[in-house]
Amino acid sequence: MIAAQRLEELRVCIANSDDESAYKELFISLYPHLHAFAMHFMRSKQLSEEVVSDVFIKIWEKRKSLAKVENFKIYLFVATKNTALNYLNKNKSAPLSLDDFGGEFNSSYADPEQLLITSDMMKLVNQAILNLPPRCRTIFQLVKYDRMKYREVAEILNISAKTVENQLAIAIRKIGSTISFDMNRAVPSSIHLSES
Repeated sequence: MIAAQRLEELRVCIANSDDESAYKELFISLYPHLHAFAMHFMRSKQLSEEVVSDVFIKIWEKRKSLAKVENFKIYLFVATKNTALNYLNKNKSAPLSLDDFGGEFNSSYADPEQLLITSDMMKLVNQAILNLPPRCRTIFQLVKYDRMKYREVAEILNISAKTVENQLAIAIRKIGSTISFDMNRAVPSSIHLSES
């Protein structure tokens, strides 16, 4: 995800200078993250694209009001959540909660540890994550893949930071119990683990 300092710079440029290049950079940098987040609610790639596009259109239309925004990242995620829920509430008579939603699990990050894990193991991990309850899965993705702090996730989802912490612990416990980790299968044969 884009660094907090750069995100703040973009917000200021958009709000104060109507800077279209800053807006474009913001869109390119955050679209994948907001789209993945919207998928938790919409369960449709196309509808998630519409939601995120609507959020960015509103950002540009109301860019002068961005000067008052304190935490732009949280603002964008809350705007995405609210836009998705508003869309769903217009098309469904019953009120919705986060537990009603599924969503795909996508990570736009790759680190050396992930590169060591075989594709079979990654499939098991992804399946374990997909099998998490919806709220648990959303919290896991926001903390582990979008690298948000507990308090940021709590603010976005309108829950307590303690709930975020508890749900993350549940997610990790369930993922760990779902997959039986075999180090010999996960580490490529060119790397030998020796006991010291």
